[in-house]
Amino acid sequence: MYRFLLTPRWWGINVLALLAIPFCIFMGIWQLSRFQDRVDQHRTATAQATADRTAPARPLADALPVDTETSGDRVTATGRYGKQLLVPDRTVDDRTGFYVLTLLRTDTGKSLPVVRGWLPGRADAAKAPAPPAGEVTVTGALQASETPGDNGVSTKGGLPAGQTAAISAATLVNIVPDHLYDAWITLDRADSGMTAVPATAAANTGLDLQAFQNLGYLCEWFVFAGFVVFMWFRLVRREAEFARDAALGLVPADATDTTDSADPTDGNGEAEPDSAAAAGQGADEDDASRSPATR
Repeated sequence: MYRFLLTPRWWGINVLALLAIPFCIFMGIWQLSRFQDRVDQHRTATAQATADRTAPARPLADALPVDTETSGDRVTATGRYGKQLLVPDRTVDDRTGFYVLTLLRTDTGKSLPVVRGWLPGRADAAKAPAPPAGEVTVTGALQASETPGDNGVSTKGGLPAGQTAAISAATLVNIVPDHLYDAWITLDRADSGMTAVPATAAANTGLDLQAFQNLGYLCEWFVFAGFVVFMWFRLVRREAEFARDAALGLVPADATDTTDSADPTDGNGEAEPDSAAAAGQGADEDDASRSPATR
């Protein structure tokens, strides 16, 4: 009954199923490995952030450029405060407020964005304390430039003068004339009664939505593998039932129908008379039955 599995058509179906199932399983395992990597990165970043709070600070130049290894490191920089900006719609301790961001002009000729602290409420330049005058040395956690839309960073534009939505060199270059570092720091201790802004983990190291998407893709690939198996058994069962019905005569064969329509014999196996010959014989009988007078 299952000899149809050896036909060319079924050879193609079988090969396709045998290739699709391990491919789906491989892709599911790969998605699982991606999720495990994100979990490991999250654990490493959390442990690093805890260690960085007590680690000795080092010069800013030694920690650049910012990557997953140096993000959160305590660094020091010396310079003079310049332009001050506000970063609205930032949350600290589940309260909404704004960052006070001041550019520190270093002796290298570049300016380092420094988050001096956080204040509650709507962004208001009158509430932000003025930066210290003269040369200062700051110490804080090194952070990578922000990307709008990530980690709660606002993407809205049209902010009033003196405000920025993201702390990044690409954004600030359109606001200030300074040559900027592609990084920023948040002070260990905030200035003038403000609240210190805690450092955040490096991008792509947390258990965010993208990490859990890998688990969703894992489930999808395993579902695809199960669907391939289900469809293969369904097709085999249907083909087997059709072959059984044909063997029992429940399904008419096409070859039999073709032979019946082309067979010139009647139901008793005798050839039916040729219609043209029968017509000729009838015409002869009509001529013989006419009288001589009518001929």
